[in-house]
Amino acid sequence: MQNMGGEGEACPFEFNFEATTFKVGDTVSYRVSGSLEGFPFVGTLVEVHDDFVLIAGDSNDPDTLYRGTRENRPLVDEAQV
Repeated sequence: MQNMGGEGEACPFEFNFEATTFKVGDTVSYRVSGSLEGFPFVGTLVEVHDDFVLIAGDSNDPDTLYRGTRENRPLVDEAQV
């Protein structure tokens, strides 16, 4: 997301791209399968498990959570979105 704005603008988010260090409250860049593949999404980790994470990906609806894979950029199934 660097250099997507005007000249010299930095990304407003600090991402954790290291799945082994994920913790609740981390901001992550996650992916969505299917027709949304290739688009970057931003969310906050609300649960971290051995093999999956729960991501709050809608700031307008904090009760909506997406289950994603536990990898550097979690993958969420399009059916959840």
